[in-house]
Amino acid sequence: VQLQAPGGGLVQAGASLRLSCATSGRTSSDYRMAWFRQAPGKERDFVALISWSGGSTIYADSVKGRFTISRDNAKNMVYLQMNSLKPEDTAVYYCAASNFPYSTTSVTGYGYWGQGTQVTVSS
Repeated sequence: VQLQAPGGGLVQAGASLRLSCATSGRTSSDYRMAWFRQAPGKERDFVALISWSGGSTIYADSVKGRFTISRDNAKNMVYLQMNSLKPEDTAVYYCAASNFPYSTTSVTGYGYWGQGTQVTVSS
């Protein structure tokens, strides 16, 4: 499966932004989908994941209540709605796909990655 996640951008603190990830090659419903992010000089961190059906989601504590992950399997799309953005949300954001038999927040559980998109939040 191939993942493409254009978008991102520069916004002010408190603003909202929606990231999109398009999947191709196989139907996205075959995979759990997730978003990770990586700030300069730091490891790639888990942000959110969504189950095959979209009925189950998990969020990192740092984004809970502000970010929402969703998917549209008919369009092979995954989204990350980011509200109340903070400067510490600044990072390169990656969408990822996993066909593990269980949900995982570990980078190693995802075999397919998008190219990454920069999100910068100014104070």
